[in-house]
Amino acid sequence: MFERIVLALDGSQHSKRALVVARSLAETYGAGILLVHAYPHTSDLRGAEEYGNLVSRRKSAGQELLTEARNQIGDKAAEIEEDLLEGPAAEAILKVARIRKADLIIMGTRGKGSLEGLVFGSVSSKITHYAACTVMVVR
Repeated sequence: MFERIVLALDGSQHSKRALVVARSLAETYGAGILLVHAYPHTSDLRGAEEYGNLVSRRKSAGQELLTEARNQIGDKAAEIEEDLLEGPAAEAILKVARIRKADLIIMGTRGKGSLEGLVFGSVSSKITHYAACTVMVVR
């Protein structure tokens, strides 16, 4: 039923619950998991004194999140890949899912930016609206 699962991660509790569901489905269906984390844009800060340090910190935190998820999944998935991206989360996740031909996107219902979600619309809402594949939102 599912061959390629995109698991969107942001470090929130909902995201951690989504990881448990993705691991279980990958084991059940013999699916591969693509771990995806998108960190906020930094290009608009280019030239700022701390630009290099900021990019480095964001990449490092994102990679740590992906590595932790990979370790928690262990050998339950047929294959595990990672994608660490810069940019708006919803757009990044949708693009990866489309390019990699995902069967399923799994994500937490709320991320770390809940105030921003109230103003601009949540990442999960955008993904459920625009995704070309099935989307599972985990509470």
